[in-house]
Order: sequence, then C-alpha cells, then structure tokens
Amino acid sequence: MNTPLHSAISRRCLTITAALLLSFIRLSAAPSAPDPVEGNWLGQAGPADNRVTIGLEIIRETNGDLAAYYMIDLVKAHHVPMGDALKSTGPGQYTYAGGLKLTLDGERLLTTGFLDNHATVEMHRVAAMPPPEPLPVAPAGPGPRWRTRTGGALFAAPAVRDGTAYVGNVDGVFLALRISDGAKVWAFAAGRPIFGEALATDDAVYFACDNGALFKLNRADGKEVWRYDLGDGQVNRILPNPYVYDYDHQSPRPVLADGVLYLGSGDGSFHAVRADTGARVWRIATKGKVRTTALVQGDRVFFGTLGNSVCAADRATGKILWEFTAGDAVTSSPAIIGGRLIIGDRDSHLHGLDPADGHEVWSQNWWGSWVESTAVEQDGLAYLGSGDLEMVSCVEPATGKNLWRTDVGGWVFGAPAVTKNSVYAGVSGAHRLAKFWLPQAAAFVALDRTSGRLLWGWPLPESPGTFLKGFIASPVVAGHTVLIGGLDGTLYAFPAE
Repeated sequence: MNTPLHSAISRRCLTITAALLLSFIRLSAAPSAPDPVEGNWLGQAGPADNRVTIGLEIIRETNGDLAAYYMIDLVKAHHVPMGDALKSTGPGQYTYAGGLKLTLDGERLLTTGFLDNHATVEMHRVAAMPPPEPLPVAPAGPGPRWRTRTGGALFAAPAVRDGTAYVGNVDGVFLALRISDGAKVWAFAAGRPIFGEALATDDAVYFACDNGALFKLNRADGKEVWRYDLGDGQVNRILPNPYVYDYDHQSPRPVLADGVLYLGSGDGSFHAVRADTGARVWRIATKGKVRTTALVQGDRVFFGTLGNSVCAADRATGKILWEFTAGDAVTSSPAIIGGRLIIGDRDSHLHGLDPADGHEVWSQNWWGSWVESTAVEQDGLAYLGSGDLEMVSCVEPATGKNLWRTDVGGWVFGAPAVTKNSVYAGVSGAHRLAKFWLPQAAAFVALDRTSGRLLWGWPLPESPGTFLKGFIASPVVAGHTVLIGGLDGTLYAFPAE
C-alpha cells in the first residue's frame, strides 16, 4: 500500500525520468558542432600579370559529408561542386580526390593541388563569395560589308590571294569567293568535311579534307590537279558539344617551303610531299593526331600533337631532333616570336620554348582554360586568344609576361588578326548545361593593339537549339577588309582599319 510520501517520490522520479529522456532526445536530434573548416574561403594565386582569385565554399551536407564548391574568377566559374566529399585525415587536415590537400591554420586555409599541382595558396575566411562579373559591353561596331552563305559551318580561316578568298566548309564544299562582294568564283566538291585552312599560291590551292586527301586544285578554275593520301580517311572527330570534352575541330594548313609541303595527319603521322607532283618525300609516325599547322624555319619543321608532344624535325629526312612533352594535347600551332617558340596545350599552359633544343624557358598557367589559339606576331609581341579565360592577351615573348588582357565574353579559339593599330578576334559562345557557368557572348570584336581596349563589337543573334554559336575560325585581313567564317556557315566581310 502506497503512502502519500511514497506516491510523491514516485511522481517526482517519473518527472525527473521524463525530463532526462526528453533532454536525451533533444540532444540526439541536435546537429553536431560545425567543423572548423566549414565556411567561405578566398585566396589569390599567380603573379601580378596573371592573378587569379579562387574560392572554396565548404558545407556539411544532410548525409554528414563535407561538401566543397569552388569558384575561379578568371574562368567565370561560380559555385561549382567538386563532387567527392572532403576527408579528414587528422586535426585541421583534409584531402580531396585528385590530390587536393587542405590545412587549417587558425583563420588561414592552406590549399595545395588546386589549379596548380605544386603551389600552395593561402586562403582566408570571408562572409560571402564575390558576385560574378557581368559580360563586357563593347561599343557598337560596324556591320558586315557583305555576307555569303556557304552551306555548312566554317571552322577554318579563308586563304586570301589576288582579291579572292578560298575556304572549305563541313559540307565538304571548297569555294573561291571574290573579296570585293562575296560572289562565287568557283566551287569544288571535296566530298567530306573540311576543317583546315587552305594554302593559296600563284597557280594552286592546297587543303586537307576528312576523306583523308590532301588536294591540289588549279587556283584559276578549281579543277583537281592531284590528291595525296594522308591515311586518316577513317579517323573520327568529336566536334564541340556539351557532353564530351575531347574536342577535335581543326585540321592543319599545308606549309610550303622549297617546293615541299609539310603537314600532319589525323592518324598520327607527319608528311613531306612534293608540291608539283604530290609524291611523298617522307612520312614519320608521331605520338598522336596532328591537327595544328606546322612551322618551318631554316632546316627544321616544328609541330605539335594531340599526344602531348611538341617536336622539331629535320626537313630533309623527317628525323626528330628534339621533343618536348606537354601536360596534355597540344592544340595551338607553334609560332616563333622574339626567339621563343610559343605553343599552348589543354593542360591550361602557354609555353615559351627554346627552339634550338626544346627546353622550357617560361610557362604561364591559364587556370583551367585550354590554350587553343595560336600566337600572332606584331612588332615583336605575341597576341592570342583563350578558351575559358574568355580573353585576348598581349604577351611579351621573352618572359611570358602579359602586357594586357581584355575580357571579350566568350571563347577565342582562333588566332586573332593583328594590324598596326588593331586586334580583331572572333568570339564563340556555348550554351553550357551546368548552371555554374555564366552566359557567353558570340561576336566579332576589335581591340586597340596598344592598350587592349575594346573598340567595338558586332554581336551575333541567338541560335536556339545549338550548343555553340559565333566564330571558331581565325579572321584574316585583306587590304581594307577583314574576313571571318562563322559556325552558321556564313563568310563575313567587315571593314578593317
């Protein structure tokens, strides 16, 4: 039989037990304490002429993992998921797949392996990430003097000679057009897509086609003189698209020296061919597709491959004299400017090599951006475009220093055309699937050669349903006209200075 005192104690015990149980439930449901690395971190890397701001946003996901999102201001990437979770390896120590290492030191976060495998970037905690930069706005420029529809997309620059432009398209049609008004002079059906620039001489036009042939045509009437088998008629391409990033949208321009044509092939070979007869002089095997144009200087020929190599070969025999190994596919054509062989790759580096032996004199990190554009010389300086950097740059060839850089709002895959006062560039814009990439412009632009200031731009209209719009081809200046081929299959003629 319970006494009043016993009942009171029992009720008290029940109350205490219930309170303890409720506290336990609340504590179990409460979130764990934040990891010290959580938050927003910002830092800078690179020299003053190539400075990049990078950021990490680290949060705790609902499943308990530490997730990281990054930003890179120069390539306009914001809140990009890094994918795998950060792993703690000890107090203040974290790793991420791919070699990224983080060390928390008070209010500093030291990152190693982010954009640069060797450099350590010091980052500091910030309240919020900086907002994206808006697209550049150029003054309105002059419209085209004329435009001629050629059919398929134009990926290569026209060859210009004696008032006529020669260009091929992806429909497999090679055209001769009058520069004065864009009228057709003649057309030749090559049969397969043409991605490379032609070479026009006094009496002939030479170009490579995806049917595996190097063609020689009579320049006056477009009649075939001979064709040479490059051996790559069955080699496939992947054009720019949103799902696969192994883009393959170039072919080399034949280079003529002392009656011999030099060019590479998609089957990984490099050829020397007699220009008069189309007979082979020599052929050598390389380490990957050769999709860019070679450079002849003296008794040597220089070329790059998609197999990550830059080679110097003896012109007479094809013997490889030296080879430089890049970090990824070499996708810009070699240019010797100021005593340096300048070439870029898809490891996001622009290299300045010694042409005598191929050793690297300097290298510039483009922070995740491919280097597709070929450098063009004017008054001892190098001018070139960039991919995800979306810039046109003026580079001092001896040191690799950027003298100026100008944001043009989209990819500049082709080489710019440079005159005494101006730099002309074609800009392409992609409709990228991921929301963390900012919109891109598609335009033809003119810049001041001394300062890089945007002088004017002519934007292209939207192209619904396409991945890429605008210009991949390089512009070419012909007198007072600058010509450029568009992905819409149109050859445009703009006024030049």
